[in-house]
Amino acid sequence: MERFQAPTALLARLFLAYIFIIEGWGKIGDYAATGNYMEANGVSAALLPLVIVTELGGGILVAAGSATRYAAAALAGFCLLTAMLFHTDFSNFEQVINFNKNIAMAGGFLAIVAFGPGAWSIEAWRKCT
Repeated sequence: MERFQAPTALLARLFLAYIFIIEGWGKIGDYAATGNYMEANGVSAALLPLVIVTELGGGILVAAGSATRYAAAALAGFCLLTAMLFHTDFSNFEQVINFNKNIAMAGGFLAIVAFGPGAWSIEAWRKCT
């Protein structure tokens, strides 16, 4: 089973990072609407650049396997904050799904924090050179 560890770790990183890269990029293109959504939920739109850097930058770092544990820790925290700030209307089934999804993704990122990026990563490549 060890032979599957490296490709599985890569797939896990790519699958977890995917949504953050897409969403971070999307927030750049829809900056004003995203800021308005944040404000409507009691979060200052002044934090939007930090949100974009966290999602887009953290997603790219996790996907590539560079500074992976730090980026994964940041994204785990981001997922938990997003769940608590934007998805606590438990009378709305879609919000419950989003809350649960964010908690699950935080767990995936914490597994990366615990076990690292795997052999198919920039970090592993740097150790070999």
